[in-house]
Amino acid sequence: MLEKNAVWDVDAIYDEIIKLLDDKKAENIVTIDLKDKSSIADKLIIVSGSSTRQVGAIAEGIYRELKKIGVKSSIEGIPQCDWVLVDAGDIIVHVFRPEVRAF
Repeated sequence: MLEKNAVWDVDAIYDEIIKLLDDKKAENIVTIDLKDKSSIADKLIIVSGSSTRQVGAIAEGIYRELKKIGVKSSIEGIPQCDWVLVDAGDIIVHVFRPEVRAF
């Protein structure tokens, strides 16, 4: 776990998010490296949760852990939990139910 107010970089935060996704049993994790390709983020992570409850738990878990270590982030899509986005600046995480992701 990264320490609050520690000096961190995108790769350290990415590693922490991937560990959390594994702990929360996220499925079909895909990472797209956007560094030097897009100005919106350096990494895009796309994952699936098996139900709306799991989608919400994954996204809220990422948001809470980032907040604990002092990383500003925002979360969108929690009320429905079909597709939830966590924006941590240089890393964006999309969490989908499988049916929504397939669409």
